[in-house]
Parts: sequence; C-alpha cells; structure tokens
Amino acid sequence: MRTLAGLVTVLVLGACSPQADGVKVDGAWIRLPAVAGQPGAAYFTLHGGREAETLVSVSTRAADRAELHDSAKDGGGVTKMTQIASLDLPVGSQVKFVPGGKHVMLLGLVPNVHAGEKVPLTLRFASGHEVTAVADVAVPGAEQR
Repeated sequence: MRTLAGLVTVLVLGACSPQADGVKVDGAWIRLPAVAGQPGAAYFTLHGGREAETLVSVSTRAADRAELHDSAKDGGGVTKMTQIASLDLPVGSQVKFVPGGKHVMLLGLVPNVHAGEKVPLTLRFASGHEVTAVADVAVPGAEQR
C-alpha cells in the first residue's frame, strides 16, 4: 500500500511540474480591425514544455486565413512587418505574441465575430501536436491584456 501511495504522489507531483507538460498557451486575445474588411490580429503567450516544438500554423473560425508575422523596427526607426513560416519554441521557453512584435494576422475576418465574444485558436506544431486556446475578442485599438 505504501508503494502505491508513493507512486501516486510522484505521479501527481510530476504532473504539476511545468517540464512534465507539453506546450501551453495563455492570455489569448484577438483585436478587431478599426476598418471593416481589414485584417485583425491574435496575440497570446506560448510556454514550451519538456520537448522543443516548432509552431507552424494557427487557425480560427473567426477568419478565412491566419498567418504568423513578426514586426521590428529597421535602422531608420520604421516598423516593418514580415510573415514567418514557423517559430521554434525551445524546452521551457516563453514566447509572447504582442502588438508591435510577433502576432497572428487574421485575414478575411468573418462578419459575425464581435467584441466580447470568445473564439478558439488552434495552434499546430511540426510534431503534429495541436493546442487550442480560447481567445477574448477585443475592440479595435485595444492594448495588450
């Protein structure tokens, strides 16, 4: 009986360890565009698990297409946005998707998505692993949550 109790304790404690889990997504939200017909954007924080992963795509019922993007200032101080094919997520790392940085462009937003709703985002990884997060939909111009 002691052996069984000890084994259960080890398994429970191991399950609580951040390294014991896979990729986690939190703080997901979508900012609607100020002008109808323009792209929106999705933001969240990725937390790496016990194995390295590579994010290869994001999808949502809120848009026809979603693209991974990164924004950075060039030498002249002009912010430029570029599409990225994938994003490496090392073991135990944290990557933030935020306004002015990494983000997911949401193209062809469906007209029935409104501020205050919750919409699922599905993140797909090169390993075949998928993680779904529920994103809060925010008004145009909303700042990081």
